[in-house]
Amino acid sequence: MRMRAISLYLLLSFLSSTLLYRPTLASKRSYVVYLGAHSHGYDVSSIDFDRVTDTHYEFLGSYLGSKDKAKDAIFYSYTRHINGFAAMLEDDEAAQIAQHPGVVSVFLNKGRKLHTTRSWDFMGLEHNGVVHSSSIWKKARFGENTIIGNLDTGVWPESKSFSDVGMGPVPSKWKGVCQNGADANFHCNRKLIGARYFNQGYKSVVGPLNSTSDSPRDHDGHGSHTLSTAGGNFVSDASVFGYGNGTAKGGSPNARVAAYKVCFPPVNGSECFDVDILAAFDMAIHDGVDVLSVSLGGDAVPFVNDSVAIGSFHAVKHGIAVVCSAGNSGPGDGTVSNVATWQITVGASTMDRQFTTYVVLGNNTRFKGESLSAKALPKNKFFPIIISVEAKAANADAKDAQLCKAGSLDAAKAKGKILVCLRGDNARVDKGQQAALAGAVGMVLANDDASGNEIIADPHVIPATHITYTDGLAVDHYLNSTTNPVAYITQPSTQLETKPAPYMAAFSSKGPNIITPEILKPDITAPGVSIIAAYTESEGPTNQEFDTRRVQYNCVSGTSMSCPHVSGIVGLLKTIHPDWSPAAIKSAIMTTARIRDNVAKPITNASHITASPFSYGAGHVRPNRAMDPGLVYDLTTTSYLDLLCALGYTNSQVEMFSETPYMCPCDNISLLDFNYPSITVPNLNGSITVTRTVTNVGSPGTYRSRVLKLDGISVWVHPKKLKFKKIGEEKVFKVTLKPKKGSVSGDYVFGQLKWSDGKHNVRSPIVVKTI
Repeated sequence: MRMRAISLYLLLSFLSSTLLYRPTLASKRSYVVYLGAHSHGYDVSSIDFDRVTDTHYEFLGSYLGSKDKAKDAIFYSYTRHINGFAAMLEDDEAAQIAQHPGVVSVFLNKGRKLHTTRSWDFMGLEHNGVVHSSSIWKKARFGENTIIGNLDTGVWPESKSFSDVGMGPVPSKWKGVCQNGADANFHCNRKLIGARYFNQGYKSVVGPLNSTSDSPRDHDGHGSHTLSTAGGNFVSDASVFGYGNGTAKGGSPNARVAAYKVCFPPVNGSECFDVDILAAFDMAIHDGVDVLSVSLGGDAVPFVNDSVAIGSFHAVKHGIAVVCSAGNSGPGDGTVSNVATWQITVGASTMDRQFTTYVVLGNNTRFKGESLSAKALPKNKFFPIIISVEAKAANADAKDAQLCKAGSLDAAKAKGKILVCLRGDNARVDKGQQAALAGAVGMVLANDDASGNEIIADPHVIPATHITYTDGLAVDHYLNSTTNPVAYITQPSTQLETKPAPYMAAFSSKGPNIITPEILKPDITAPGVSIIAAYTESEGPTNQEFDTRRVQYNCVSGTSMSCPHVSGIVGLLKTIHPDWSPAAIKSAIMTTARIRDNVAKPITNASHITASPFSYGAGHVRPNRAMDPGLVYDLTTTSYLDLLCALGYTNSQVEMFSETPYMCPCDNISLLDFNYPSITVPNLNGSITVTRTVTNVGSPGTYRSRVLKLDGISVWVHPKKLKFKKIGEEKVFKVTLKPKKGSVSGDYVFGQLKWSDGKHNVRSPIVVKTI
């Protein structure tokens, strides 16, 4: 199918079914017109960039009737590496432009969502504050001089995590700036070496903004948290209300960092808009970052209509590794976002630290939960406890009262009691606020069935504990079987080396990949629950209007938090192996991952059911192993262009992505043969053979293959043995899969291919569904 036809079909779908951002009585909406890649030489100047902008005016002017009209319509011209522009267009104008043979795609400027002191110890980079000589931190000099960029809500530059004490001169390759805009107090330094903001796309949807939006300063906290997790400096005595006290640091503490603010206060549930995201990618590539951390996303869509996929593609072409969050739409299947093959997509799991608090019932039964409540109830003093629906306000909906929503609770019924609120719909911390407003003395937050055993430590404004679904049922049983139920909630305490860990967070989005089912997503999992990192001081720790508290560090959960963990690790690998491609780095991370927890059992989900690669990809990241993986599955820009050919795009369309001449291979390309570090066959019918190529990046050796646990599928690997004599040597092998006689079709089965030389174990997930 031709790309132009694909783009036009998707555009018409938008026009017929999507009116989300149409202003009242307005006929124009903001669109991205994507034209592929630029072919600038090395000697590019501002004159060249201006010339590109002028060609965009000329092109659009041919549709609008004049160059002046085009100048009024265009509010971003992508001139560095991404070729295209953002403009206010009528829907029929956009549809006409989409039919031009030189246009890759035209798509609506859609909104996207934003998806510590212990996690690095849990991953083995240190132990009780001691960094062993074998740690990747030592080997990589803590990520010295690697430059990590972050697309997010900006940065709080005064945070100690961005102090430049002990840092040397800014790397000479850096071309970025410190764009403080309307904020004269915003300053960069030798640690935070650059900052920019991009808000034109956001403005095109919400209208004029106040001056605080014209600055890279973080007024949300999300961006400071993610950037400091990836590359924050060492900060001793960091904690949240005294809990989790320790030394905060990022994955690459000696890296330089840069903030690209693309996200602003939510409108219709979205904070970050496509045209701003593309502008930030274009500039980050120009500035000279080594790693890009992107903790945002939306529903998975075809790559040519996905700003994060497009931006990532151009970044990877320039050797920049791009790490993305998998999304927080779990635990449903097929919910994973950021599924482009050139991205490193990260799920979220727990670590071995909990902020433990108990609810103790009148029958002396104790249920373990988590919380970061700054306030505490009197020790061992019982209070009446009720299900929140029993405190329902007269005109409120019972379901709203069960969820402790605003206006649903009656103070006369709630005063002086502990309320049991159900998780779901409104923010967890908001439930505590509503309970407090109704006069309750405490809250027990009970999971719903979907959240299972996933409990999260939040900085509640009221004494509170968050308990599992099973324990919630037990509390409910006590309340329903006792005449005068009472309880108390203990003050939180920090508990380390908890077991089992990790397990998958219920919110973490899952595969299969609905865009390219032959590519497993997510790729990896990392700590993303109750992560302590730097925060803004212009918002309270709950980000709720009622919260007047301020913290320098906050505890937050999400795949937004797991993503920068991997970004920091990528920074370390970049320092050790500056010649490795982004694909080689991804392969090293994936093939050295673990799929067992700290009690040597298979990683489970939040309901303690064995998880699968659709949850964790290749497994949980192991940074120290990743620096010496033995073999890697490498890819080049041509590999990705070949992939686009395999997806049905024509040669001329694919060539627009490339800066150099390109021809689709004459032979048919199978997506199953894409040289990915995992093997996924979504429609196995009879026998099929897939091909992979591995490159030796370690010592000479002989690797032998082994296939582990693939129920109902026969697997043959040829050759079974690979002998490498030098670094950089490549070997090709084939894997043949065939259903066994009598095997049941229709369900996915999971296994693993392992190549081992006795020192290195190079593991790849195998995912198969028979039809």
